Amino acid sequence: MSLHQWLLFAVAVFFVSATPGPNMLHIMSRSVELGLRRSFPAMAGCMSALVVMMGASALGLTAILMALPGAFDVLRYVGTAYLVYLGIKAWRAPVEESSAEAEVINPKLSPFAIYRGGFAIALSNPKALLFVAAFLPQFIDPNLPKLPQFAIMVATFAVIETTWYFTYALGGRGLASWLEQPSAKRLFNRITGGVFVGFGALLLKSR
Repeated sequence: MSLHQWLLFAVAVFFVSATPGPNMLHIMSRSVELGLRRSFPAMAGCMSALVVMMGASALGLTAILMALPGAFDVLRYVGTAYLVYLGIKAWRAPVEESSAEAEVINPKLSPFAIYRGGFAIALSNPKALLFVAAFLPQFIDPNLPKLPQFAIMVATFAVIETTWYFTYALGGRGLASWLEQPSAKRLFNRITGGVFVGFGALLLKSR
């Protein structure tokens, strides 16, 4: 991979990662709900799932899914159902009347549970497999060993994607003081829930 190819890849990933999606929304809502530091496991979960999906695409899982009739549709339906479930859960989330109580929302939620939620969110969109399968090969030099190139792209993607995770998480913390008002928190929950359901609907309509 030449420096020119790497720069093109980095710029493309920068803009792709900046686009709001289920991962970014999940991390922002976790930051609002739990605080910036406790949202770190959610970031790690989302990133882990994306790296797994990138590796799966590199190993040819995408081609297998496309070759098996109905396999991709099954994954799409499962992903849609999960996103809709999260949307309904966010919409119906209880709102504490006391800001002091709001500071200890889900105090017993373990880092692993937060990580698992982020992993499941990122894994719920099988379109990422197809995106990676179509996106990465454009930057691979066929005349050079593929594994080192793939490793460089994964590392670059991880750094840029994580930077955007922090950006969205910090944005969530900026909303936190406003969200101390129960009416504002209720509005945020319903917007978040509606957006998750919208992502599910878009996934269901995709082919």
